[in-house]
Amino acid sequence: MRKRRMKDDSDNADRWVVSYADFVTLLFAFFTTMYALSHVDVGKLERFAGSMKSAFKATGSGDINTNIIEGIRPIPYDDYELEKDIRAMLENFPAMAGIAVSRDNRGVLISLGDSVLFDSASAVIKDEAKPLLLSVAAILKKTSNDILIEGHTDTLTMRSAQYPSNWELSSARATSVLIYFLKDPANNPSRFAAAGYGEYKPIASNTTPDGRAKNRRVDIIFVSQQNGSH
Repeated sequence: MRKRRMKDDSDNADRWVVSYADFVTLLFAFFTTMYALSHVDVGKLERFAGSMKSAFKATGSGDINTNIIEGIRPIPYDDYELEKDIRAMLENFPAMAGIAVSRDNRGVLISLGDSVLFDSASAVIKDEAKPLLLSVAAILKKTSNDILIEGHTDTLTMRSAQYPSNWELSSARATSVLIYFLKDPANNPSRFAAAGYGEYKPIASNTTPDGRAKNRRVDIIFVSQQNGSH
């Protein structure tokens, strides 16, 4: 009888290992799920939420709220891949300063400083900028996103007979980039739009030369599929 009791005591002492292993497995599954949610599109997220709702026999109106965690917005998978492709493409132009890639609620954005594309007070695309635009055009043809091209300036007053105001210069620059892309008949004009904002949408302070240089730019926006691209 004493030997049997000692064996039972040993078994009880080791049971914490099983509970700990279960805990680690659940923790791994939780973080794997959270990582996956940050890289799926809304359609996949809705299907996942529906499956979870069904699995836990949730009740309610039947509407699926894709904002599972307040303040966290799922990254559209297409936008994520598009941004990676653009960044990889820009690695071919390491000597060109004044280029930035970002993503906002409109989609994926390439911001090109005015000196990358144009001479001062000009809307004529420089020859040295055309290989870059050709590379952007190659990505354009791989997507079905709508494309919005925006021209921006700093607050310094224009002193040009051809472009008497910043409105006209910013609009002309955006249109020049648009026309360059549309020279390729493979690009459907209905996907494209151009706008000039003058100095009224700055991204930096206009009180310093560096800030003004950042504000003088052309933004090429690949409008997110979630926002109505065809």
